[in-house]
Amino acid sequence: MSNDPVITSLYVHVPFCAKKCAYCAFYSEAGGGALVNRYVRALIREMELVAADLKPQTVFFGGGTPSLLNLRQWEAVFKAMERLNLLGAAEWTVECNPATVSADKARLLRDWGVNRVSMGAQSFDAGLLERLGRIHSREMIFKSFDLLRAGGFDNLNLDLMFAIPGQTMAMWRSTLAEAIALGSEHLACYEVIYEEDTPLFAQLRAGKNPPDEDLACAMYDELLAAADAAGLQQYEVANFARRAGGTGELPDRACRHNVNYWRGGWFHGLGPSAAGYAAGRRATNIANTAIYCEQLERGVRPVASSEELPPLARAGELAAFGLRMTAGWPLAQFQQRTGFDLKQEWAAEIERMIALGYGRLDPERFQLTRQGLRFADWAGAEFLRS
Repeated sequence: MSNDPVITSLYVHVPFCAKKCAYCAFYSEAGGGALVNRYVRALIREMELVAADLKPQTVFFGGGTPSLLNLRQWEAVFKAMERLNLLGAAEWTVECNPATVSADKARLLRDWGVNRVSMGAQSFDAGLLERLGRIHSREMIFKSFDLLRAGGFDNLNLDLMFAIPGQTMAMWRSTLAEAIALGSEHLACYEVIYEEDTPLFAQLRAGKNPPDEDLACAMYDELLAAADAAGLQQYEVANFARRAGGTGELPDRACRHNVNYWRGGWFHGLGPSAAGYAAGRRATNIANTAIYCEQLERGVRPVASSEELPPLARAGELAAFGLRMTAGWPLAQFQQRTGFDLKQEWAAEIERMIALGYGRLDPERFQLTRQGLRFADWAGAEFLRS
């Protein structure tokens, strides 16, 4: 047993997709049966290497498309986690795409303790789904949602995208209305980002479908109004969750795993390209499935890079992450986490945010305003320290 503190959050990256989407810059690839089986064996070996310091209270399988794993592959992962005492997380999320859900798979996941599914719907408009390179139809979203409910899931998230090239306000309103009518416990709604090395970025460089910032802002305002009217509380720039009567800072159905990221908690990241932060060090795995497997077959953790940030740089990074939450940073909590006084060390940045109408400071906390949250990436970058 290591002397390091126990890590209570686990992220697992499943790098396989049926087809690469036009906007996606995450590491993913099409995988045949042999490669996926090899990946599962390697993942189990990596779990074995970190299990001594891991007692997960939150688990998140992301991708890629984790739901592409077949029943036998999932069972191998679950049995390994059982052997390593990694089951029993209070919140265990698996990402899925609508075209990859079956009743048997839903039951298997639920039986082993998965209690939250995040489904990548992205849009309910058939034309936009095709433009994004999604393999599912709008009908598959409804069918998969019903399958998950029938499988016993009472905590479902829907991922949606706005400011998609060619998307009108009417299309966005329609997608929001259909998503909300499904009654999911959580919505995650992201503005399209033009990442380099993606087809969407290439289209932008070619002068096709230039982004309309005014329309994107209007769509974001529409999202806030629709979510609020539906009883979905915004707790982070892009995340909205139901409150079931509680009175805490977070709505009951907030994704606790992601909150751990934004509040600077430690976590292990497993799988190709996965990043983790533990014992003060940030490490990122090799973004190549074959090399990832080769390393683990030799008993070596497949780390591509590792660094320990100086305390002030880490504190600035934490300030930026935490300000994405609507609650901002409670000043006492920030000082307890980092050893730095947010109000003193970042006095000039806070003053600038307040002057712009982007920030609000009271004796207990500093937080971004509604307008500031719209520009949270820019605001957060102002708090970074080298």
